[in-house]
Amino acid sequence: MAIATLGAVALDCPDPHALAAFYAELLGGKVVVEEGGRWVDLVGEDGVVLAFQEAPDHVPPRWPDPSAPQQFHLDLRVPVIDEVHERVLALGARLLDDNGGEPRGWRVYADPAGHPFCLCGR
Repeated sequence: MAIATLGAVALDCPDPHALAAFYAELLGGKVVVEEGGRWVDLVGEDGVVLAFQEAPDHVPPRWPDPSAPQQFHLDLRVPVIDEVHERVLALGARLLDDNGGEPRGWRVYADPAGHPFCLCGR
């Protein structure tokens, strides 16, 4: 029996409003700004919350450098990676690893604050 349910996944970042806007374009959902604006929720259509917390001294991971590890990453499912690749880059993502152009089921990107995430084909 579970003792808890997941309330949200929260990312530290220098600008929670900008990062919430990035993920809202990528995932959809409703942006909800908490009082004071230092915490922003992105509430998905399924109720899952991705939250963004202001951290002015945020140091992004340097994937795959183990001296500043990623600590965690998001796997985001898309129908066809090639069809969304340019759109994700236009939103402000940065490609970190495409397996040297060789086919595989995912690509690694960084969001505008430097958090790694993967686009995974279905």
